[in-house]
Amino acid sequence: MLRRLGSLVTALSIVTVALVLGSAPAQADGCYTWSRTLSEGASGDDVRQLQIRLSGYPGYGGVLALDGSFGPATRSAVVRFQQAYGLAADGVAGSATYSKLYALQDDDCTPVNFSYAELNRCNSDWSGGKVSAATAKFNALVSMWKLQAMRHALGDQPITVTSGFRSIACNNAVGGASDSRHLYGDAVDLGAGPHSLCRLAQQARNHGFNGILGPGYPGHSDHTHVDHRASRYWSASQCGI
Repeated sequence: MLRRLGSLVTALSIVTVALVLGSAPAQADGCYTWSRTLSEGASGDDVRQLQIRLSGYPGYGGVLALDGSFGPATRSAVVRFQQAYGLAADGVAGSATYSKLYALQDDDCTPVNFSYAELNRCNSDWSGGKVSAATAKFNALVSMWKLQAMRHALGDQPITVTSGFRSIACNNAVGGASDSRHLYGDAVDLGAGPHSLCRLAQQARNHGFNGILGPGYPGHSDHTHVDHRASRYWSASQCGI
């Protein structure tokens, strides 16, 4: 009888542990974990971390500020993200929203479909550009999250990256402009693949890119360029932009 009772207690303990683990909040894959629900009026680094990952959801022609302040623009970005993934679109970042973000990111905080290596085929330490290596790498991270949103909007088909960060030496070697955004780490060139260059340029307007250059703009017949310049400049005349 005592042996049977002991076995029953052990079994119940296992079930209890399983239930506790099953109900625990999802954890980031070695990257970042949010510890509170975020809604309009919140502020802090956790808001900024959220904004980075939602930077591709500002709406047509918009750019989401990464300022750590959860205002109306951040709420709208949360709603667009939730709608994109079939979540309850309440504009509040809670467990369901975080779980989807965790599923979309790798251990180094990059989105699952893009990598630092993909956006830097020049200097692996991100040095030699017009900003610090840390800034260039951060700018590339934001670009990747914008591209992840764009990729999802285009049916989760691959987006071909042909160029990203360039040091001054790399930029000179390929004949890049002296003030190229590639020197800041916030520019990405996209090649044709499942989507035409014009389709990429047109879609980029919805995902936080102030700079969009594509077919019809001098030197861009074979790629679409997107970047984070301070003010909007879109030019791809063959694409109706």
